[in-house]
Amino acid sequence: MTIKRSKVGARMSQAVVHGDTIYLAGQVADDGNADVAGQTKQIIAKIDGLLAEAGSDKSKLLSATIWLADIRTFDEMNKIWDAWVSPGNTPARACIEAKLARSNLLVEIGIIAAR
Repeated sequence: MTIKRSKVGARMSQAVVHGDTIYLAGQVADDGNADVAGQTKQIIAKIDGLLAEAGSDKSKLLSATIWLADIRTFDEMNKIWDAWVSPGNTPARACIEAKLARSNLLVEIGIIAAR
């Protein structure tokens, strides 16, 4: 079975497709000055783009892992997530408080999806 990598870097690929499964790297906002809602919007736009490039969309999410720099922003992030996620097609999901790679990052989201 072939493996297709997208947006390959020295450290990681942004997306890897193996068979009919798509694995996305943890996505973060490009504008780290935005609040949690703004960063979440940026991230889901990146997810939409990566999934489309791989021949999928948010209705085929299998799993999501969300890391928040401060778990007290859970409700703020969820307002954006809930408006975006495909009704009736919600993935298995975990949401964890964690120290992220850069201090201005407030949210990171990793996705596994089907094609």
